[in-house]
Amino acid sequence: MYRNIKTGSEELVKMEDMARIIEVLKPADIERRSFEIISEELEKTGVMINGDITVTDSVGNSRIMSVIKRCIHTTADFDYAKTMYFSDRAIDVLEDLIRGGATIVTDTNMALSGINRRELSKYGCNAVCFMSDEAVAKEAAERELTRAHVSMEHAMKIEGDVIFALGNAPTALITLCEQFDRGNYRPAFIVGVPVGFVNVTASKEMIRETGIPCILNMGRKGGSNVAAAIINAVLYGMS
Repeated sequence: MYRNIKTGSEELVKMEDMARIIEVLKPADIERRSFEIISEELEKTGVMINGDITVTDSVGNSRIMSVIKRCIHTTADFDYAKTMYFSDRAIDVLEDLIRGGATIVTDTNMALSGINRRELSKYGCNAVCFMSDEAVAKEAAERELTRAHVSMEHAMKIEGDVIFALGNAPTALITLCEQFDRGNYRPAFIVGVPVGFVNVTASKEMIRETGIPCILNMGRKGGSNVAAAIINAVLYGMS
């Protein structure tokens, strides 16, 4: 059983017929075609984003749609068209921070490696991750805390604006929220898309309620690849 990508139906396909079904594309055209397919499928849905933005609105909300489409491209999951949350002027704020040379902090090396560092360097920005630092691991063990918690404490010591791109650890979001509530620290921006089951949904709700500028994926879905995809989508829209 194969899915016929031209008709969208599942059907039995003989091997000799596969050549008529598979799209033959040059490497440079594969991503372009993928986004065309995403756009075509989204236009059929008419789903709402944040309750008032339709996915078919490609004029006033084109930058929001570019972020959503890249998340879908990364995951092949169209639920992102329904579950992503953007605070007021989120992309404007994020772009201004990047142009101002803010530091991006991730909660995994996977997210760090996924961010397009070449594009980021155009704006004098740096991206870092403290999760694998020996000092962080040692301190976390001694204090009986998670490395995510301790790594956020280290990140809070960075001078200047900090953008947090978090796709793995809800503990990182909770730590930032707690420090904000105590008046100790205010992140410049949070991309909050941890994936999982324990404290994941609640941690995202906590961040949304703080009023900190953010892009979130509500619910259980997310991941380091999604966090990187969101940063990259904004970067590509700036170039």
